[in-house]
Amino acid sequence: MNDLYQFSLVLIFVFAGVVFLLLFFISAPYGKFLRKGWGPSIRSKWAWMIMEAPSPFLMASFFITSPQKTIPGLIFISLWLLHYIHRTLIYPFSQSGNNKSYPVILVIMAFIFNCFNGFINGYGLFHLLSYETSWLISWQFIAGVLIFLTGFAVNKTADEKLRRLRNRNSHEYVLPQGWLFRVISCPHYFGEIIEWGGWAVMTWSLPGLAFFVFTFANLFPRGIASHRWYKSKFPDYPEARKAIIPFII
Repeated sequence: MNDLYQFSLVLIFVFAGVVFLLLFFISAPYGKFLRKGWGPSIRSKWAWMIMEAPSPFLMASFFITSPQKTIPGLIFISLWLLHYIHRTLIYPFSQSGNNKSYPVILVIMAFIFNCFNGFINGYGLFHLLSYETSWLISWQFIAGVLIFLTGFAVNKTADEKLRRLRNRNSHEYVLPQGWLFRVISCPHYFGEIIEWGGWAVMTWSLPGLAFFVFTFANLFPRGIASHRWYKSKFPDYPEARKAIIPFII
């Protein structure tokens, strides 16, 4: 099991590098970038449920089978499930674009990644690493939890604002306005990057770092591509608005 863990950990770091470079040349074909030529597809709500399911399942399984359950570990699993139960069971059915198509090839790739990621975080945090109660007063834990919750709030607030905007304009894309949309095009991606950055800090672990690195590698290029898409579609797009990091890029 330890050998598989080491292999999976290295694989995610390598995969993050490949994805980061590739997504600057090829936009993942879902959402506003959906296009033909990527094989069969399924409805997006089922796609989200299938591809995200391994993360909460594996993490919960490793926590349940952990030889010792600590308070920090209980908080880790609670925050992980806070994100993934919403992403797997609530988010897919709350979006107005439930009938959109989602390429099966992307579902398979995401499912495989979530298997590896759920494994390294679940096995690593609950079977290899040890977090005593004293970890609760460490600067890493306190700062990490605050960062995680901030990112979670930003991500979910942005998702909700986009959902309401799509509900009011179901047949066309409309320029998001207000809140963090005044300064960046993709606060939902920005929030998720912050969230898993907080996870890396609070766990102070290689699995947490690997997940953060991959999240950045996956969402940063998509944020850049989305920003360019908005600018090309809306001639009056605000010049001062950045792509994904406020006031920077």
